[in-house]
Amino acid sequence: MKKTFTTHNSNETQRLGRLLAEELRGGGIICMTGELGTGKTTFTQGLLKGLKIKGPYTSPTFVIMKKYADNIYHFDAYRVGVSDVLNLGWEEIVADKNNLVIIEWAERIGKIIPNDSLWIEFSWVGEEERKITFKSK
Repeated sequence: MKKTFTTHNSNETQRLGRLLAEELRGGGIICMTGELGTGKTTFTQGLLKGLKIKGPYTSPTFVIMKKYADNIYHFDAYRVGVSDVLNLGWEEIVADKNNLVIIEWAERIGKIIPNDSLWIEFSWVGEEERKITFKSK
C-alpha cells in the first residue's frame, strides 16, 4: 500500500492526522520520517485529537517518550539510539497489540521496528506545501 497526500498548512496536516485516527482499529505502530519542520508533530497532534486524547500535545524530543491514556505511546528518536529506546521498555510496549505506538524520526531506530508497521514520510514540495506518503513495508 502506498498513498500520498498534499497539505498546504498545519490545519490540513492535523486534519489528515484526525482522518487516520478514524481509521485505526486498536493498536499499531506508526513510524514517521522527514526533515525538521515537515509536519510530523503537527500530524501527531491531529491524530491524538482524533483519538480524543486530552492535550497538550508536544513532541517528546527531550523526554524521548510520552504516554497518553493507557495504551498510547509517543516516541521521538531524534536525539537517541536503539539502546536508549530499548531501555524504556520498547519490547514490552510493542509486544502488546492493544498499544498504539507513534514514532517520530523512526528511521533512526528502524532495526527494532516490527515489519507490519505503517510508515509515513513527510517532505517539502514547496514553501507552503508538503507531501505526506503512507506506506507499508
